[in-house]
Amino acid sequence: MQHVINISPTGQISFVYDDALRGLMGAGKATIARASHVEPNADGMWEADLSPVGGPKLGPFTKRTQALRAERDWLHANHFGHHKEHHGKTTPHK
Repeated sequence: MQHVINISPTGQISFVYDDALRGLMGAGKATIARASHVEPNADGMWEADLSPVGGPKLGPFTKRTQALRAERDWLHANHFGHHKEHHGKTTPHK
């Protein structure tokens, strides 16, 4: 899986949370917030609802993994770095 990590000129690290990147949380004060909801619909298909960050509803998808991939791709392409609340983010200690 590809990970996108953004480091601002001020040293703030932001990324879409993944357990593989958990170590970055130790770089300073960390904040984690929800970016979306990946849920089954009434037909048993999967949808990624990105409304928590002002995004669209993606899907339906046959597999949950497809919805999760679409969610991550959309965040990286359309939202990453624009609204801090959806990223695992850290601010370095001074």
